[in-house]
Amino acid sequence: MDRKVMISGSIFGLIAIILGAFAAHGLEKLIDAASVDSFQTGVRYQMYHALLLLFIGSTDKISKKTKGILLILLILGLLFFSGSIYGLSTNTLTSFDFKNIGFITPLGGLLLVISWLLLLVEFLKIKKY
Repeated sequence: MDRKVMISGSIFGLIAIILGAFAAHGLEKLIDAASVDSFQTGVRYQMYHALLLLFIGSTDKISKKTKGILLILLILGLLFFSGSIYGLSTNTLTSFDFKNIGFITPLGGLLLVISWLLLLVEFLKIKKY
């Protein structure tokens, strides 16, 4: 499980770097500044959670079962949250109207919040010595 979690974190981190560079050097000519800022928000949240996945995969303080649940929550949360922000920010560049699926942004955010809450619960279960 640790390997899957750390590979997922590495992939999300890699993609965040690529998308951040794309936003800074490619998108700024194609979409307005507010949309670039919004896109960069998606990149930041993706990177924060990529780092979280790397942490989760490298600690022994979290059970394998919880790591699996966190992996699913974080992947879905990132796809819904950051993914929908990417689509909404670049909406003018595509023929698909991402505003029709904009409702998944808060759903993705909720999944990310739940993952942090689950992590907190796991840490509260750790016994003090």
